[in-house]
Amino acid sequence: MAENDYNLQIIPLGGLGEIGKNMMVIRYQDSIIVIDAGLMFPEEELLGIDIVIPDISYLLENREKVKGIILTHGHEDHVGALPYLLKEINVPIYGSRLTLGIVEAKLKEHHLGRTTMIPVKPRDVVNIGPFEIEFIRVIHSIPDCLGVAIHTPFGIIFHTGDIKLDQTTVDGELVDYRKLAELGEKGVLVLMSDSTNADRQGYTPSERLVGDTFEDLFRRCHGRIIITTFASNVHRIQQAITTAHRYERKVALVGRSLLNNVSIARELGYLVIPDECMIDMEDINRYPPNELVIITTGSQGEPMSALTRMAMADHRWVAIQPGDTVIISATPIPGNEKLVARTVDHLFRQGAEVIYERSAGVHVSGHASQEELKILINLMRPQYLIPVHGEYRHLMRHARIAESLGMPESRVIVAENGQVIEISKDKVVTTNKVTAGRILVDGLGVGDVGNIVLRDRKQLSQDGIIIVVVTINKDTGVLVAGPDIVSRGFVYVRESEELIEESKVKVKEALAICEQRNMRDWASIKSQVREILSKYLYEQTRRRPMIMPIIMEV
Repeated sequence: MAENDYNLQIIPLGGLGEIGKNMMVIRYQDSIIVIDAGLMFPEEELLGIDIVIPDISYLLENREKVKGIILTHGHEDHVGALPYLLKEINVPIYGSRLTLGIVEAKLKEHHLGRTTMIPVKPRDVVNIGPFEIEFIRVIHSIPDCLGVAIHTPFGIIFHTGDIKLDQTTVDGELVDYRKLAELGEKGVLVLMSDSTNADRQGYTPSERLVGDTFEDLFRRCHGRIIITTFASNVHRIQQAITTAHRYERKVALVGRSLLNNVSIARELGYLVIPDECMIDMEDINRYPPNELVIITTGSQGEPMSALTRMAMADHRWVAIQPGDTVIISATPIPGNEKLVARTVDHLFRQGAEVIYERSAGVHVSGHASQEELKILINLMRPQYLIPVHGEYRHLMRHARIAESLGMPESRVIVAENGQVIEISKDKVVTTNKVTAGRILVDGLGVGDVGNIVLRDRKQLSQDGIIIVVVTINKDTGVLVAGPDIVSRGFVYVRESEELIEESKVKVKEALAICEQRNMRDWASIKSQVREILSKYLYEQTRRRPMIMPIIMEV
């Protein structure tokens, strides 16, 4: 990158215009710090893709300048891409005890054991290169969340992380309003603020509301209770276990990620669980239904998750039965609505009572709504606002909120991933763009699935495949055997014999044309076969299956 008059830069590599894969870069001269490294779950059209991570090309091009990674909290959309980043750039990681506990388990899965992890507490101050980093307690739907104040030569940049202004938290910890006000007094140059709920009026309800709902439901339920929530929502899990213990019910945990997170949170003291309350999943049949609570993964209807397998009567230990009450204590991530609806349908078919509506009080958001965002802006009085963490409509709505409080439109920067926001002594402007996009992870492959592969997968999923096998004489090019045609996902051969036979005729026609024109290279022959056969099949079926010619020479 060419040097210029501006030498403080903010560069979002993910999390703007989307929910997930949060990654923010702060650069001053030859020093870079990274805030969060998250993943995103694939949208419906990304067939077969496991996860999506940010494109880190910019960081790889400047790897010697990267001094550290700061983590705001332990959710997947903020730490899920860390293993892929650390494989390329091994730098120290800063985060709270719980966040680093979750990350440590994740890195072990990826066989990354040499990473330096530096635990920090609220109000700790660390120096990373030219930056003085101050950590400030904020509240979200997981304990130990941190906002990050970055003291730079040009002023203070404050990144809220994920935040809500909950006044009655489960663990009694509150947002450090005093520190936020102090920063406001000193003068905040740029506020980067969570925009997830910028389109929701009022205030986000307290997490305690869910505990009250659990209390009411446990009092009324006489059968087995099954609760599903995000495996990282420690406060929600705490409330479920506390309520179960109060009603003398045993609790079993189902799902690997849930067991891992509960084990980490319990070990670090973020979960308080009476030993006599917990039982192993294998022992659930030893207790009557009215003495059992099962907490499970699968709140998003993921196909292989524990709850989905229960709904499909395919789980090893838990079979849904009439009298069960299933509480879905989460809202669907955008794109997962159909999966969740399908799971709910199957649970009802199995005879369970399912409580899943937002109005039922079984879930509250972990993000600030409009009035809370106004409080944050008024408390910190930033010169500039950059809405982050949200789809484009959320960022725009957040911008409008700031403008309604008197912030000039010119001081609200709605940016895009890859856009360079440069700060000088007297102004903040957007300039050029760096490489930023998405990297698709499929199994062990990182970035090896691109648009062409996805296009092929889409075609295969829609119209299937036709495999054409022919044997030709390598000297003369004359057809020796075949063509044989195999159909997968296109038509059932036994019911479409006429179509298959005519297809063989078309293939022979294509080979005859190749022989007449003395075309001997395989690419040309295959292209001719595809062209003629594709045209014929489309005329007959109005479908375009993938056609794969296989040529053998003798």
